[in-house]
Amino acid sequence: MADDPTSRVALCERYAVADADAHVIEPPDLWTSRLPSKWGDLIPHVKVDRRGEERWYIGSRKLFGVGAFAQAGWPEFPPSHPQRYDQALPAAVDAKARLAYMDEMGVYYQLLYCNILGFHSHVFLNEMPHELATDCVRAYNDWLTEFCSADSRRLIPMMMLPFWDIDASVAEMRRAYEMGHKGVLFAARYDKVGMPRLVDDYWEPLLGQAQEMDLSLNFHVGFLASQDDLKGAVDQSKKMDFTRESSLVLLGNAQNIAEVILSGVCHRYPDLKFVSVENGAGWLPFLGESMDWQWLNVGAHKEYPERALPSEYLRRQIYGMYWFEQDSMRAVIDKLGDNLMFETDFPHATSLSPGPASESPSPRDIMERSLQGLPEETVAKVLQHTATKLYHLDPPIRT
Repeated sequence: MADDPTSRVALCERYAVADADAHVIEPPDLWTSRLPSKWGDLIPHVKVDRRGEERWYIGSRKLFGVGAFAQAGWPEFPPSHPQRYDQALPAAVDAKARLAYMDEMGVYYQLLYCNILGFHSHVFLNEMPHELATDCVRAYNDWLTEFCSADSRRLIPMMMLPFWDIDASVAEMRRAYEMGHKGVLFAARYDKVGMPRLVDDYWEPLLGQAQEMDLSLNFHVGFLASQDDLKGAVDQSKKMDFTRESSLVLLGNAQNIAEVILSGVCHRYPDLKFVSVENGAGWLPFLGESMDWQWLNVGAHKEYPERALPSEYLRRQIYGMYWFEQDSMRAVIDKLGDNLMFETDFPHATSLSPGPASESPSPRDIMERSLQGLPEETVAKVLQHTATKLYHLDPPIRT
Protein backbone atom coordinates (compact mmCIF):
# COMPACT_ATOMS: atom_id res chain seq x y z
CA MET A 1 0.00 0.00 0.00
CA ALA A 2 1.35 3.41 -0.98
CA ASP A 3 2.27 5.76 1.82
CA ASP A 4 -0.42 8.36 2.51
CA PRO A 5 1.34 11.75 2.62
CA THR A 6 -1.31 13.16 4.98
CA SER A 7 -0.33 10.58 7.61
CA ARG A 8 3.05 12.28 7.95
CA VAL A 9 1.44 15.62 8.81
CA ALA A 10 1.01 16.30 12.55
CA LEU A 11 -2.54 15.81 13.78
CA CYS A 12 -2.76 19.38 15.05
CA GLU A 13 -1.95 20.53 11.52
CA ARG A 14 -4.59 18.30 9.92
CA TYR A 15 -7.36 19.29 12.34
CA ALA A 16 -8.57 22.36 14.17
CA VAL A 17 -8.10 20.71 17.55
CA ALA A 18 -10.77 21.52 20.14
CA ASP A 19 -9.51 21.58 23.73
CA ALA A 20 -12.79 20.85 25.49
CA ASP A 21 -11.64 21.88 28.97
CA ALA A 22 -9.31 24.70 29.96
CA HIS A 23 -9.38 27.53 32.48
CA VAL A 24 -8.49 31.19 32.91
CA ILE A 25 -7.11 32.44 36.22
CA GLU A 26 -9.49 35.09 37.51
CA PRO A 27 -7.96 38.55 38.02
CA PRO A 28 -7.96 39.93 41.59
CA ASP A 29 -10.30 42.80 40.67
CA LEU A 30 -12.85 40.72 38.76
CA TRP A 31 -15.64 41.34 41.26
CA THR A 32 -14.47 44.42 43.16
CA SER A 33 -14.35 46.39 39.90
CA ARG A 34 -17.84 45.33 38.82
CA LEU A 35 -20.07 45.12 41.90
CA PRO A 36 -21.51 47.90 44.09
CA SER A 37 -19.29 48.85 47.00
CA LYS A 38 -22.27 48.61 49.37
CA TRP A 39 -21.51 44.90 49.76
CA GLY A 40 -18.12 45.67 51.32
CA ASP A 41 -15.89 42.69 52.11
CA LEU A 42 -18.59 40.23 51.05
CA ILE A 43 -17.51 40.93 47.49
CA PRO A 44 -14.87 38.33 46.55
CA HIS A 45 -11.54 40.09 46.89
CA VAL A 46 -7.82 39.35 47.14
CA LYS A 47 -5.47 40.18 49.97
CA VAL A 48 -2.16 38.85 51.24
CA ASP A 49 -2.36 36.29 54.05
CA ARG A 50 0.09 35.81 56.92
CA ARG A 51 2.33 33.61 54.81
CA GLY A 52 2.63 36.23 52.09
CA GLU A 53 0.32 34.54 49.59
CA GLU A 54 -2.35 36.43 47.66
CA ARG A 55 -5.63 34.69 48.45
CA TRP A 56 -9.28 35.11 47.70
CA TYR A 57 -11.58 36.10 50.55
CA ILE A 58 -15.32 36.43 51.01
CA GLY A 59 -15.75 38.41 54.19
CA SER A 60 -13.28 36.81 56.60
CA ARG A 61 -13.59 33.42 54.88
CA LYS A 62 -10.28 32.45 53.30
CA LEU A 63 -10.51 30.68 49.94
CA PHE A 64 -7.86 29.39 47.53
CA GLY A 65 -4.82 31.40 46.55
CA VAL A 66 -4.96 33.39 43.32
CA GLY A 67 -2.43 31.02 41.79
CA ALA A 68 -3.73 27.77 43.27
CA PHE A 69 -4.91 26.59 39.83
CA ALA A 70 -2.04 28.06 37.78
CA GLN A 71 0.60 25.33 37.94
CA ALA A 72 1.29 25.41 34.19
CA GLY A 73 4.90 26.49 33.68
CA TRP A 74 5.55 26.63 37.42
CA PRO A 75 9.06 25.25 38.14
CA GLU A 76 8.05 23.21 41.21
CA PHE A 77 5.81 20.15 41.48
CA PRO A 78 2.25 20.47 42.87
CA PRO A 79 0.81 21.38 45.20
CA SER A 80 3.33 24.23 44.97
CA HIS A 81 1.91 27.04 42.89
CA PRO A 82 2.39 30.76 42.20
CA GLN A 83 1.96 32.84 45.33
CA ARG A 84 0.99 35.98 43.43
CA TYR A 85 -1.13 36.66 40.39
CA ASP A 86 1.80 38.20 38.53
CA GLN A 87 3.80 34.97 38.93
CA ALA A 88 1.37 32.96 36.82
CA LEU A 89 2.27 31.99 33.28
CA PRO A 90 1.07 34.86 31.02
CA ALA A 91 -1.04 32.44 28.98
CA ALA A 92 -3.00 31.61 32.14
CA VAL A 93 -4.16 35.20 32.62
CA ASP A 94 -3.89 37.07 29.32
CA ALA A 95 -5.98 36.40 26.21
CA LYS A 96 -3.37 37.31 23.60
CA ALA A 97 -0.75 35.22 25.38
CA ARG A 98 -3.28 32.38 25.58
CA LEU A 99 -3.85 32.42 21.82
CA ALA A 100 -0.11 32.33 21.17
CA TYR A 101 0.26 29.45 23.61
CA MET A 102 -2.57 27.55 21.92
CA ASP A 103 -0.77 27.91 18.60
CA GLU A 104 2.40 26.56 20.19
CA MET A 105 0.56 23.58 21.70
CA GLY A 106 -1.36 22.74 18.52
CA VAL A 107 -4.81 23.72 19.81
CA TYR A 108 -7.28 25.79 17.80
CA TYR A 109 -10.31 26.07 20.12
CA GLN A 110 -10.42 26.21 23.93
CA LEU A 111 -13.55 25.91 26.03
CA LEU A 112 -13.00 27.95 29.18
CA TYR A 113 -14.32 27.15 32.66
CA CYS A 114 -14.13 29.04 35.94
CA ASN A 115 -11.96 28.23 38.96
CA ILE A 116 -12.96 30.11 42.11
CA LEU A 117 -16.66 30.39 41.31
CA GLY A 118 -16.83 26.70 40.46
CA PHE A 119 -14.64 25.08 43.10
CA HIS A 120 -15.92 27.44 45.82
CA SER A 121 -19.56 27.56 44.70
CA HIS A 122 -20.62 26.31 48.13
CA VAL A 123 -19.05 29.41 49.71
CA PHE A 124 -20.84 31.77 47.33
CA LEU A 125 -24.04 29.91 48.21
CA ASN A 126 -23.57 29.96 51.99
CA GLU A 127 -21.49 33.03 52.86
CA MET A 128 -23.30 35.86 51.06
CA PRO A 129 -26.84 37.00 50.26
CA HIS A 130 -28.27 35.28 47.18
CA GLU A 131 -28.71 38.64 45.51
CA LEU A 132 -24.98 39.27 45.72
CA ALA A 133 -24.12 35.71 44.69
CA THR A 134 -26.31 36.10 41.61
CA ASP A 135 -24.59 39.38 40.75
CA CYS A 136 -21.22 37.61 41.13
CA VAL A 137 -22.31 35.03 38.56
CA ARG A 138 -23.40 37.69 36.09
CA ALA A 139 -20.17 39.63 36.59
CA TYR A 140 -18.12 36.50 35.98
CA ASN A 141 -20.00 35.66 32.77
CA ASP A 142 -19.50 39.24 31.57
CA TRP A 143 -15.78 39.14 32.33
CA LEU A 144 -15.29 35.80 30.58
CA THR A 145 -17.12 37.11 27.51
CA GLU A 146 -14.74 40.07 27.42
CA PHE A 147 -11.71 37.80 27.80
CA CYS A 148 -12.86 35.63 24.90
CA SER A 149 -13.51 38.66 22.69
CA ALA A 150 -9.79 38.61 21.82
CA ASP A 151 -10.82 35.87 19.38
CA SER A 152 -14.41 34.75 19.88
CA ARG A 153 -14.01 32.02 17.26
CA ARG A 154 -11.26 30.25 19.21
CA LEU A 155 -11.85 31.21 22.87
CA ILE A 156 -15.16 29.73 24.00
CA PRO A 157 -16.88 30.89 27.22
CA MET A 158 -18.80 28.39 29.35
CA MET A 159 -21.43 29.99 31.56
CA MET A 160 -22.04 29.67 35.27
CA LEU A 161 -25.64 29.92 36.52
CA PRO A 162 -27.06 31.16 39.86
CA PHE A 163 -28.51 27.69 40.50
CA TRP A 164 -29.98 28.77 43.85
CA ASP A 165 -32.58 30.84 41.94
CA ILE A 166 -34.36 28.96 39.14
CA ASP A 167 -35.88 32.07 37.55
CA ALA A 168 -32.56 33.93 37.62
CA SER A 169 -30.84 30.84 36.18
CA VAL A 170 -33.25 30.66 33.25
CA ALA A 171 -32.75 34.37 32.55
CA GLU A 172 -28.96 34.16 32.88
CA MET A 173 -28.80 31.15 30.57
CA ARG A 174 -30.48 33.12 27.82
CA ARG A 175 -28.44 36.28 28.52
CA ALA A 176 -25.10 34.41 28.50
CA TYR A 177 -26.10 32.46 25.40
CA GLU A 178 -26.78 35.71 23.57
CA MET A 179 -23.29 36.91 24.61
CA GLY A 180 -21.71 33.85 23.01
CA HIS A 181 -21.46 31.25 25.78
CA LYS A 182 -21.68 27.74 24.34
CA GLY A 183 -22.47 25.53 27.32
CA VAL A 184 -23.53 25.46 30.97
CA LEU A 185 -21.45 24.53 34.01
CA PHE A 186 -23.87 22.44 36.03
CA ALA A 187 -24.24 19.70 38.66
CA ALA A 188 -26.49 16.67 38.97
CA ARG A 189 -26.69 16.45 42.77
CA TYR A 190 -28.09 19.75 43.96
CA ASP A 191 -29.91 17.76 46.61
CA LYS A 192 -26.55 17.73 48.44
CA VAL A 193 -27.12 21.42 49.22
CA GLY A 194 -30.79 21.05 50.12
CA MET A 195 -32.34 21.62 46.69
CA PRO A 196 -34.61 19.23 44.76
CA ARG A 197 -33.09 16.40 42.78
CA LEU A 198 -32.56 17.12 39.13
CA VAL A 199 -35.44 14.87 38.11
CA ASP A 200 -37.86 17.06 40.11
CA ASP A 201 -40.27 19.30 38.19
CA TYR A 202 -38.60 22.25 39.91
CA TRP A 203 -35.81 22.08 37.31
CA GLU A 204 -38.07 21.77 34.26
CA PRO A 205 -37.86 25.46 33.23
CA LEU A 206 -34.06 25.27 33.16
CA LEU A 207 -33.67 21.79 31.67
CA GLY A 208 -36.41 22.40 29.14
CA GLN A 209 -34.83 25.67 28.00
CA ALA A 210 -31.36 24.09 27.76
CA GLN A 211 -32.80 21.33 25.59
CA GLU A 212 -34.69 23.83 23.44
CA MET A 213 -31.56 25.96 22.99
CA ASP A 214 -29.37 22.87 22.41
CA LEU A 215 -27.02 23.88 25.23
CA SER A 216 -25.15 21.03 26.91
CA LEU A 217 -24.95 20.71 30.69
CA ASN A 218 -21.34 20.18 31.73
CA PHE A 219 -20.38 18.41 34.95
CA HIS A 220 -16.93 19.65 35.93
CA VAL A 221 -14.97 17.83 38.60
CA GLY A 222 -15.08 19.65 41.94
CA PHE A 223 -18.13 21.77 41.13
CA LEU A 224 -20.44 22.01 44.15
CA ALA A 225 -17.91 20.11 46.24
CA SER A 226 -17.33 21.05 49.86
CA GLN A 227 -14.00 22.33 51.16
CA ASP A 228 -13.41 18.93 52.77
CA ASP A 229 -13.99 17.21 49.42
CA LEU A 230 -11.36 19.37 47.74
CA LYS A 231 -8.79 19.57 50.52
CA GLY A 232 -6.86 16.50 49.53
CA ALA A 233 -6.81 17.42 45.86
CA VAL A 234 -5.30 20.87 46.28
CA ASP A 235 -3.84 21.36 49.76
CA GLN A 236 -1.98 18.19 50.68
CA SER A 237 1.76 18.76 50.92
CA LYS A 238 2.70 15.07 50.73
CA LYS A 239 3.14 13.84 47.18
CA MET A 240 1.62 10.43 47.98
CA ASP A 241 -1.52 11.98 49.46
CA PHE A 242 -1.84 14.48 46.62
CA THR A 243 -1.57 11.66 44.07
CA ARG A 244 -4.19 9.54 45.83
CA GLU A 245 -6.73 12.30 46.32
CA SER A 246 -6.31 13.91 42.90
CA SER A 247 -6.68 10.49 41.24
CA LEU A 248 -9.82 9.62 43.16
CA VAL A 249 -11.48 12.97 42.57
CA LEU A 250 -11.25 12.29 38.82
CA LEU A 251 -13.86 9.56 39.27
CA GLY A 252 -16.35 11.95 40.87
CA ASN A 253 -18.53 12.44 37.82
CA ALA A 254 -19.61 8.82 37.87
CA GLN A 255 -22.23 9.90 40.43
CA ASN A 256 -23.46 12.69 38.19
CA ILE A 257 -23.75 10.49 35.11
CA ALA A 258 -25.51 7.71 37.03
CA GLU A 259 -27.90 10.27 38.49
CA VAL A 260 -29.07 11.76 35.19
CA ILE A 261 -29.44 8.33 33.58
CA LEU A 262 -30.97 6.27 36.38
CA SER A 263 -33.20 8.99 37.84
CA GLY A 264 -34.89 9.37 34.47
CA VAL A 265 -33.57 12.82 33.50
CA CYS A 266 -32.18 11.54 30.20
CA HIS A 267 -35.46 9.76 29.52
CA ARG A 268 -37.50 12.90 30.17
CA TYR A 269 -35.18 15.13 28.11
CA PRO A 270 -34.05 12.90 25.22
CA ASP A 271 -32.31 15.68 23.29
CA LEU A 272 -30.42 17.16 26.24
CA LYS A 273 -26.67 16.47 26.27
CA PHE A 274 -24.52 16.01 29.39
CA VAL A 275 -20.72 16.23 29.47
CA SER A 276 -18.26 14.85 32.00
CA VAL A 277 -15.45 17.42 32.22
CA GLU A 278 -11.92 16.91 33.58
CA ASN A 279 -12.68 13.37 34.73
CA GLY A 280 -11.09 11.26 32.05
CA ALA A 281 -13.18 8.77 30.13
CA GLY A 282 -11.83 5.26 30.71
CA TRP A 283 -14.42 4.58 33.39
CA LEU A 284 -17.43 5.37 31.17
CA PRO A 285 -17.70 1.95 29.44
CA PHE A 286 -17.45 0.20 32.81
CA LEU A 287 -20.15 2.43 34.28
CA GLY A 288 -22.42 1.63 31.34
CA GLU A 289 -21.94 -2.11 31.79
CA SER A 290 -22.36 -1.85 35.54
CA MET A 291 -25.62 0.08 35.27
CA ASP A 292 -27.01 -2.36 32.69
CA TRP A 293 -26.09 -5.35 34.83
CA GLN A 294 -27.78 -3.99 37.93
CA TRP A 295 -30.77 -2.61 35.98
CA LEU A 296 -31.57 -6.11 34.79
CA ASN A 297 -30.30 -7.87 37.91
CA VAL A 298 -32.73 -6.12 40.26
CA GLY A 299 -35.65 -6.09 37.84
CA ALA A 300 -35.74 -2.35 37.26
CA HIS A 301 -36.59 -3.05 33.61
CA LYS A 302 -39.85 -4.61 34.83
CA GLU A 303 -40.67 -1.59 37.00
CA TYR A 304 -39.84 0.90 34.23
CA PRO A 305 -40.69 -0.93 30.98
CA GLU A 306 -40.82 2.31 29.02
CA ARG A 307 -37.13 3.01 29.58
CA ALA A 308 -34.15 1.86 27.58
CA LEU A 309 -31.07 0.21 29.06
CA PRO A 310 -28.82 2.72 30.90
CA SER A 311 -26.01 2.19 28.38
CA GLU A 312 -28.32 3.34 25.58
CA TYR A 313 -28.82 6.71 27.29
CA LEU A 314 -25.05 6.82 27.83
CA ARG A 315 -24.40 6.45 24.10
CA ARG A 316 -27.16 8.87 23.17
CA GLN A 317 -26.64 11.75 25.59
CA ILE A 318 -23.40 11.48 27.58
CA TYR A 319 -20.02 12.84 26.44
CA GLY A 320 -16.59 12.53 27.98
CA MET A 321 -13.07 13.75 27.36
CA TYR A 322 -9.51 12.61 27.97
CA TRP A 323 -6.04 14.08 28.22
CA PHE A 324 -3.43 11.75 29.80
CA GLU A 325 -5.11 8.40 29.12
CA GLN A 326 -3.61 5.90 26.71
CA ASP A 327 -4.76 2.27 27.03
CA SER A 328 -8.09 2.91 28.74
CA MET A 329 -9.03 5.47 26.12
CA ARG A 330 -9.10 2.76 23.44
CA ALA A 331 -12.03 1.03 25.17
CA VAL A 332 -13.93 4.30 25.11
CA ILE A 333 -13.28 4.62 21.38
CA ASP A 334 -14.68 1.12 20.90
CA LYS A 335 -17.86 1.74 22.90
CA LEU A 336 -18.40 5.50 22.75
CA GLY A 337 -16.35 6.72 19.83
CA ASP A 338 -18.87 9.40 18.88
CA ASN A 339 -18.90 10.79 22.42
CA LEU A 340 -15.22 11.36 23.16
CA MET A 341 -13.32 14.67 23.04
CA PHE A 342 -9.81 15.90 23.82
CA GLU A 343 -8.81 18.30 26.59
CA THR A 344 -5.67 19.77 28.12
CA ASP A 345 -6.99 21.04 31.49
CA PHE A 346 -4.64 24.02 31.14
CA PRO A 347 -3.31 25.42 33.49
CA HIS A 348 -4.20 23.03 36.34
CA ALA A 349 -1.87 20.67 38.21
CA THR A 350 -2.99 17.64 36.18
CA SER A 351 -2.83 19.44 32.84
CA LEU A 352 -0.86 18.99 29.64
CA SER A 353 0.88 22.32 29.93
CA PRO A 354 3.48 20.82 29.39
CA GLY A 355 3.13 19.72 32.95
CA PRO A 356 4.72 20.64 36.26
CA ALA A 357 8.49 21.22 36.07
CA SER A 358 8.14 20.72 32.29
CA GLU A 359 8.36 16.94 32.59
CA SER A 360 4.96 16.05 31.10
CA PRO A 361 4.44 15.48 27.38
CA SER A 362 2.92 18.32 25.41
CA PRO A 363 -0.56 18.18 23.89
CA ARG A 364 1.06 17.59 20.50
CA ASP A 365 2.83 14.50 21.83
CA ILE A 366 -0.26 13.17 23.59
CA MET A 367 -2.42 13.50 20.48
CA GLU A 368 0.03 11.57 18.35
CA ARG A 369 0.69 8.89 20.95
CA SER A 370 -2.89 8.24 22.04
CA LEU A 371 -4.52 8.25 18.60
CA GLN A 372 -1.83 6.45 16.64
CA GLY A 373 -3.21 3.74 14.37
CA LEU A 374 -6.87 4.70 14.74
CA PRO A 375 -9.08 5.28 11.69
CA GLU A 376 -8.88 8.81 10.34
CA GLU A 377 -12.62 9.28 10.83
CA THR A 378 -12.28 8.47 14.53
CA VAL A 379 -9.32 10.80 14.99
CA ALA A 380 -11.24 13.61 13.30
CA LYS A 381 -14.20 13.17 15.65
CA VAL A 382 -12.11 13.03 18.83
CA LEU A 383 -9.93 16.02 18.04
CA GLN A 384 -12.39 18.31 16.31
CA HIS A 385 -15.80 17.34 15.00
CA THR A 386 -17.53 15.97 18.11
CA ALA A 387 -16.75 19.16 20.04
CA THR A 388 -17.50 21.57 17.21
CA LYS A 389 -20.88 19.89 16.67
CA LEU A 390 -21.81 19.59 20.34
CA TYR A 391 -20.89 23.19 21.18
CA HIS A 392 -21.83 24.77 17.83
CA LEU A 393 -18.40 26.23 17.24
CA ASP A 394 -17.71 28.40 14.21
CA PRO A 395 -15.66 26.79 11.43
CA PRO A 396 -11.92 27.40 11.77
CA ILE A 397 -10.09 30.07 9.84
CA ARG A 398 -6.54 29.02 9.05
CA THR A 399 -3.99 31.74 8.31
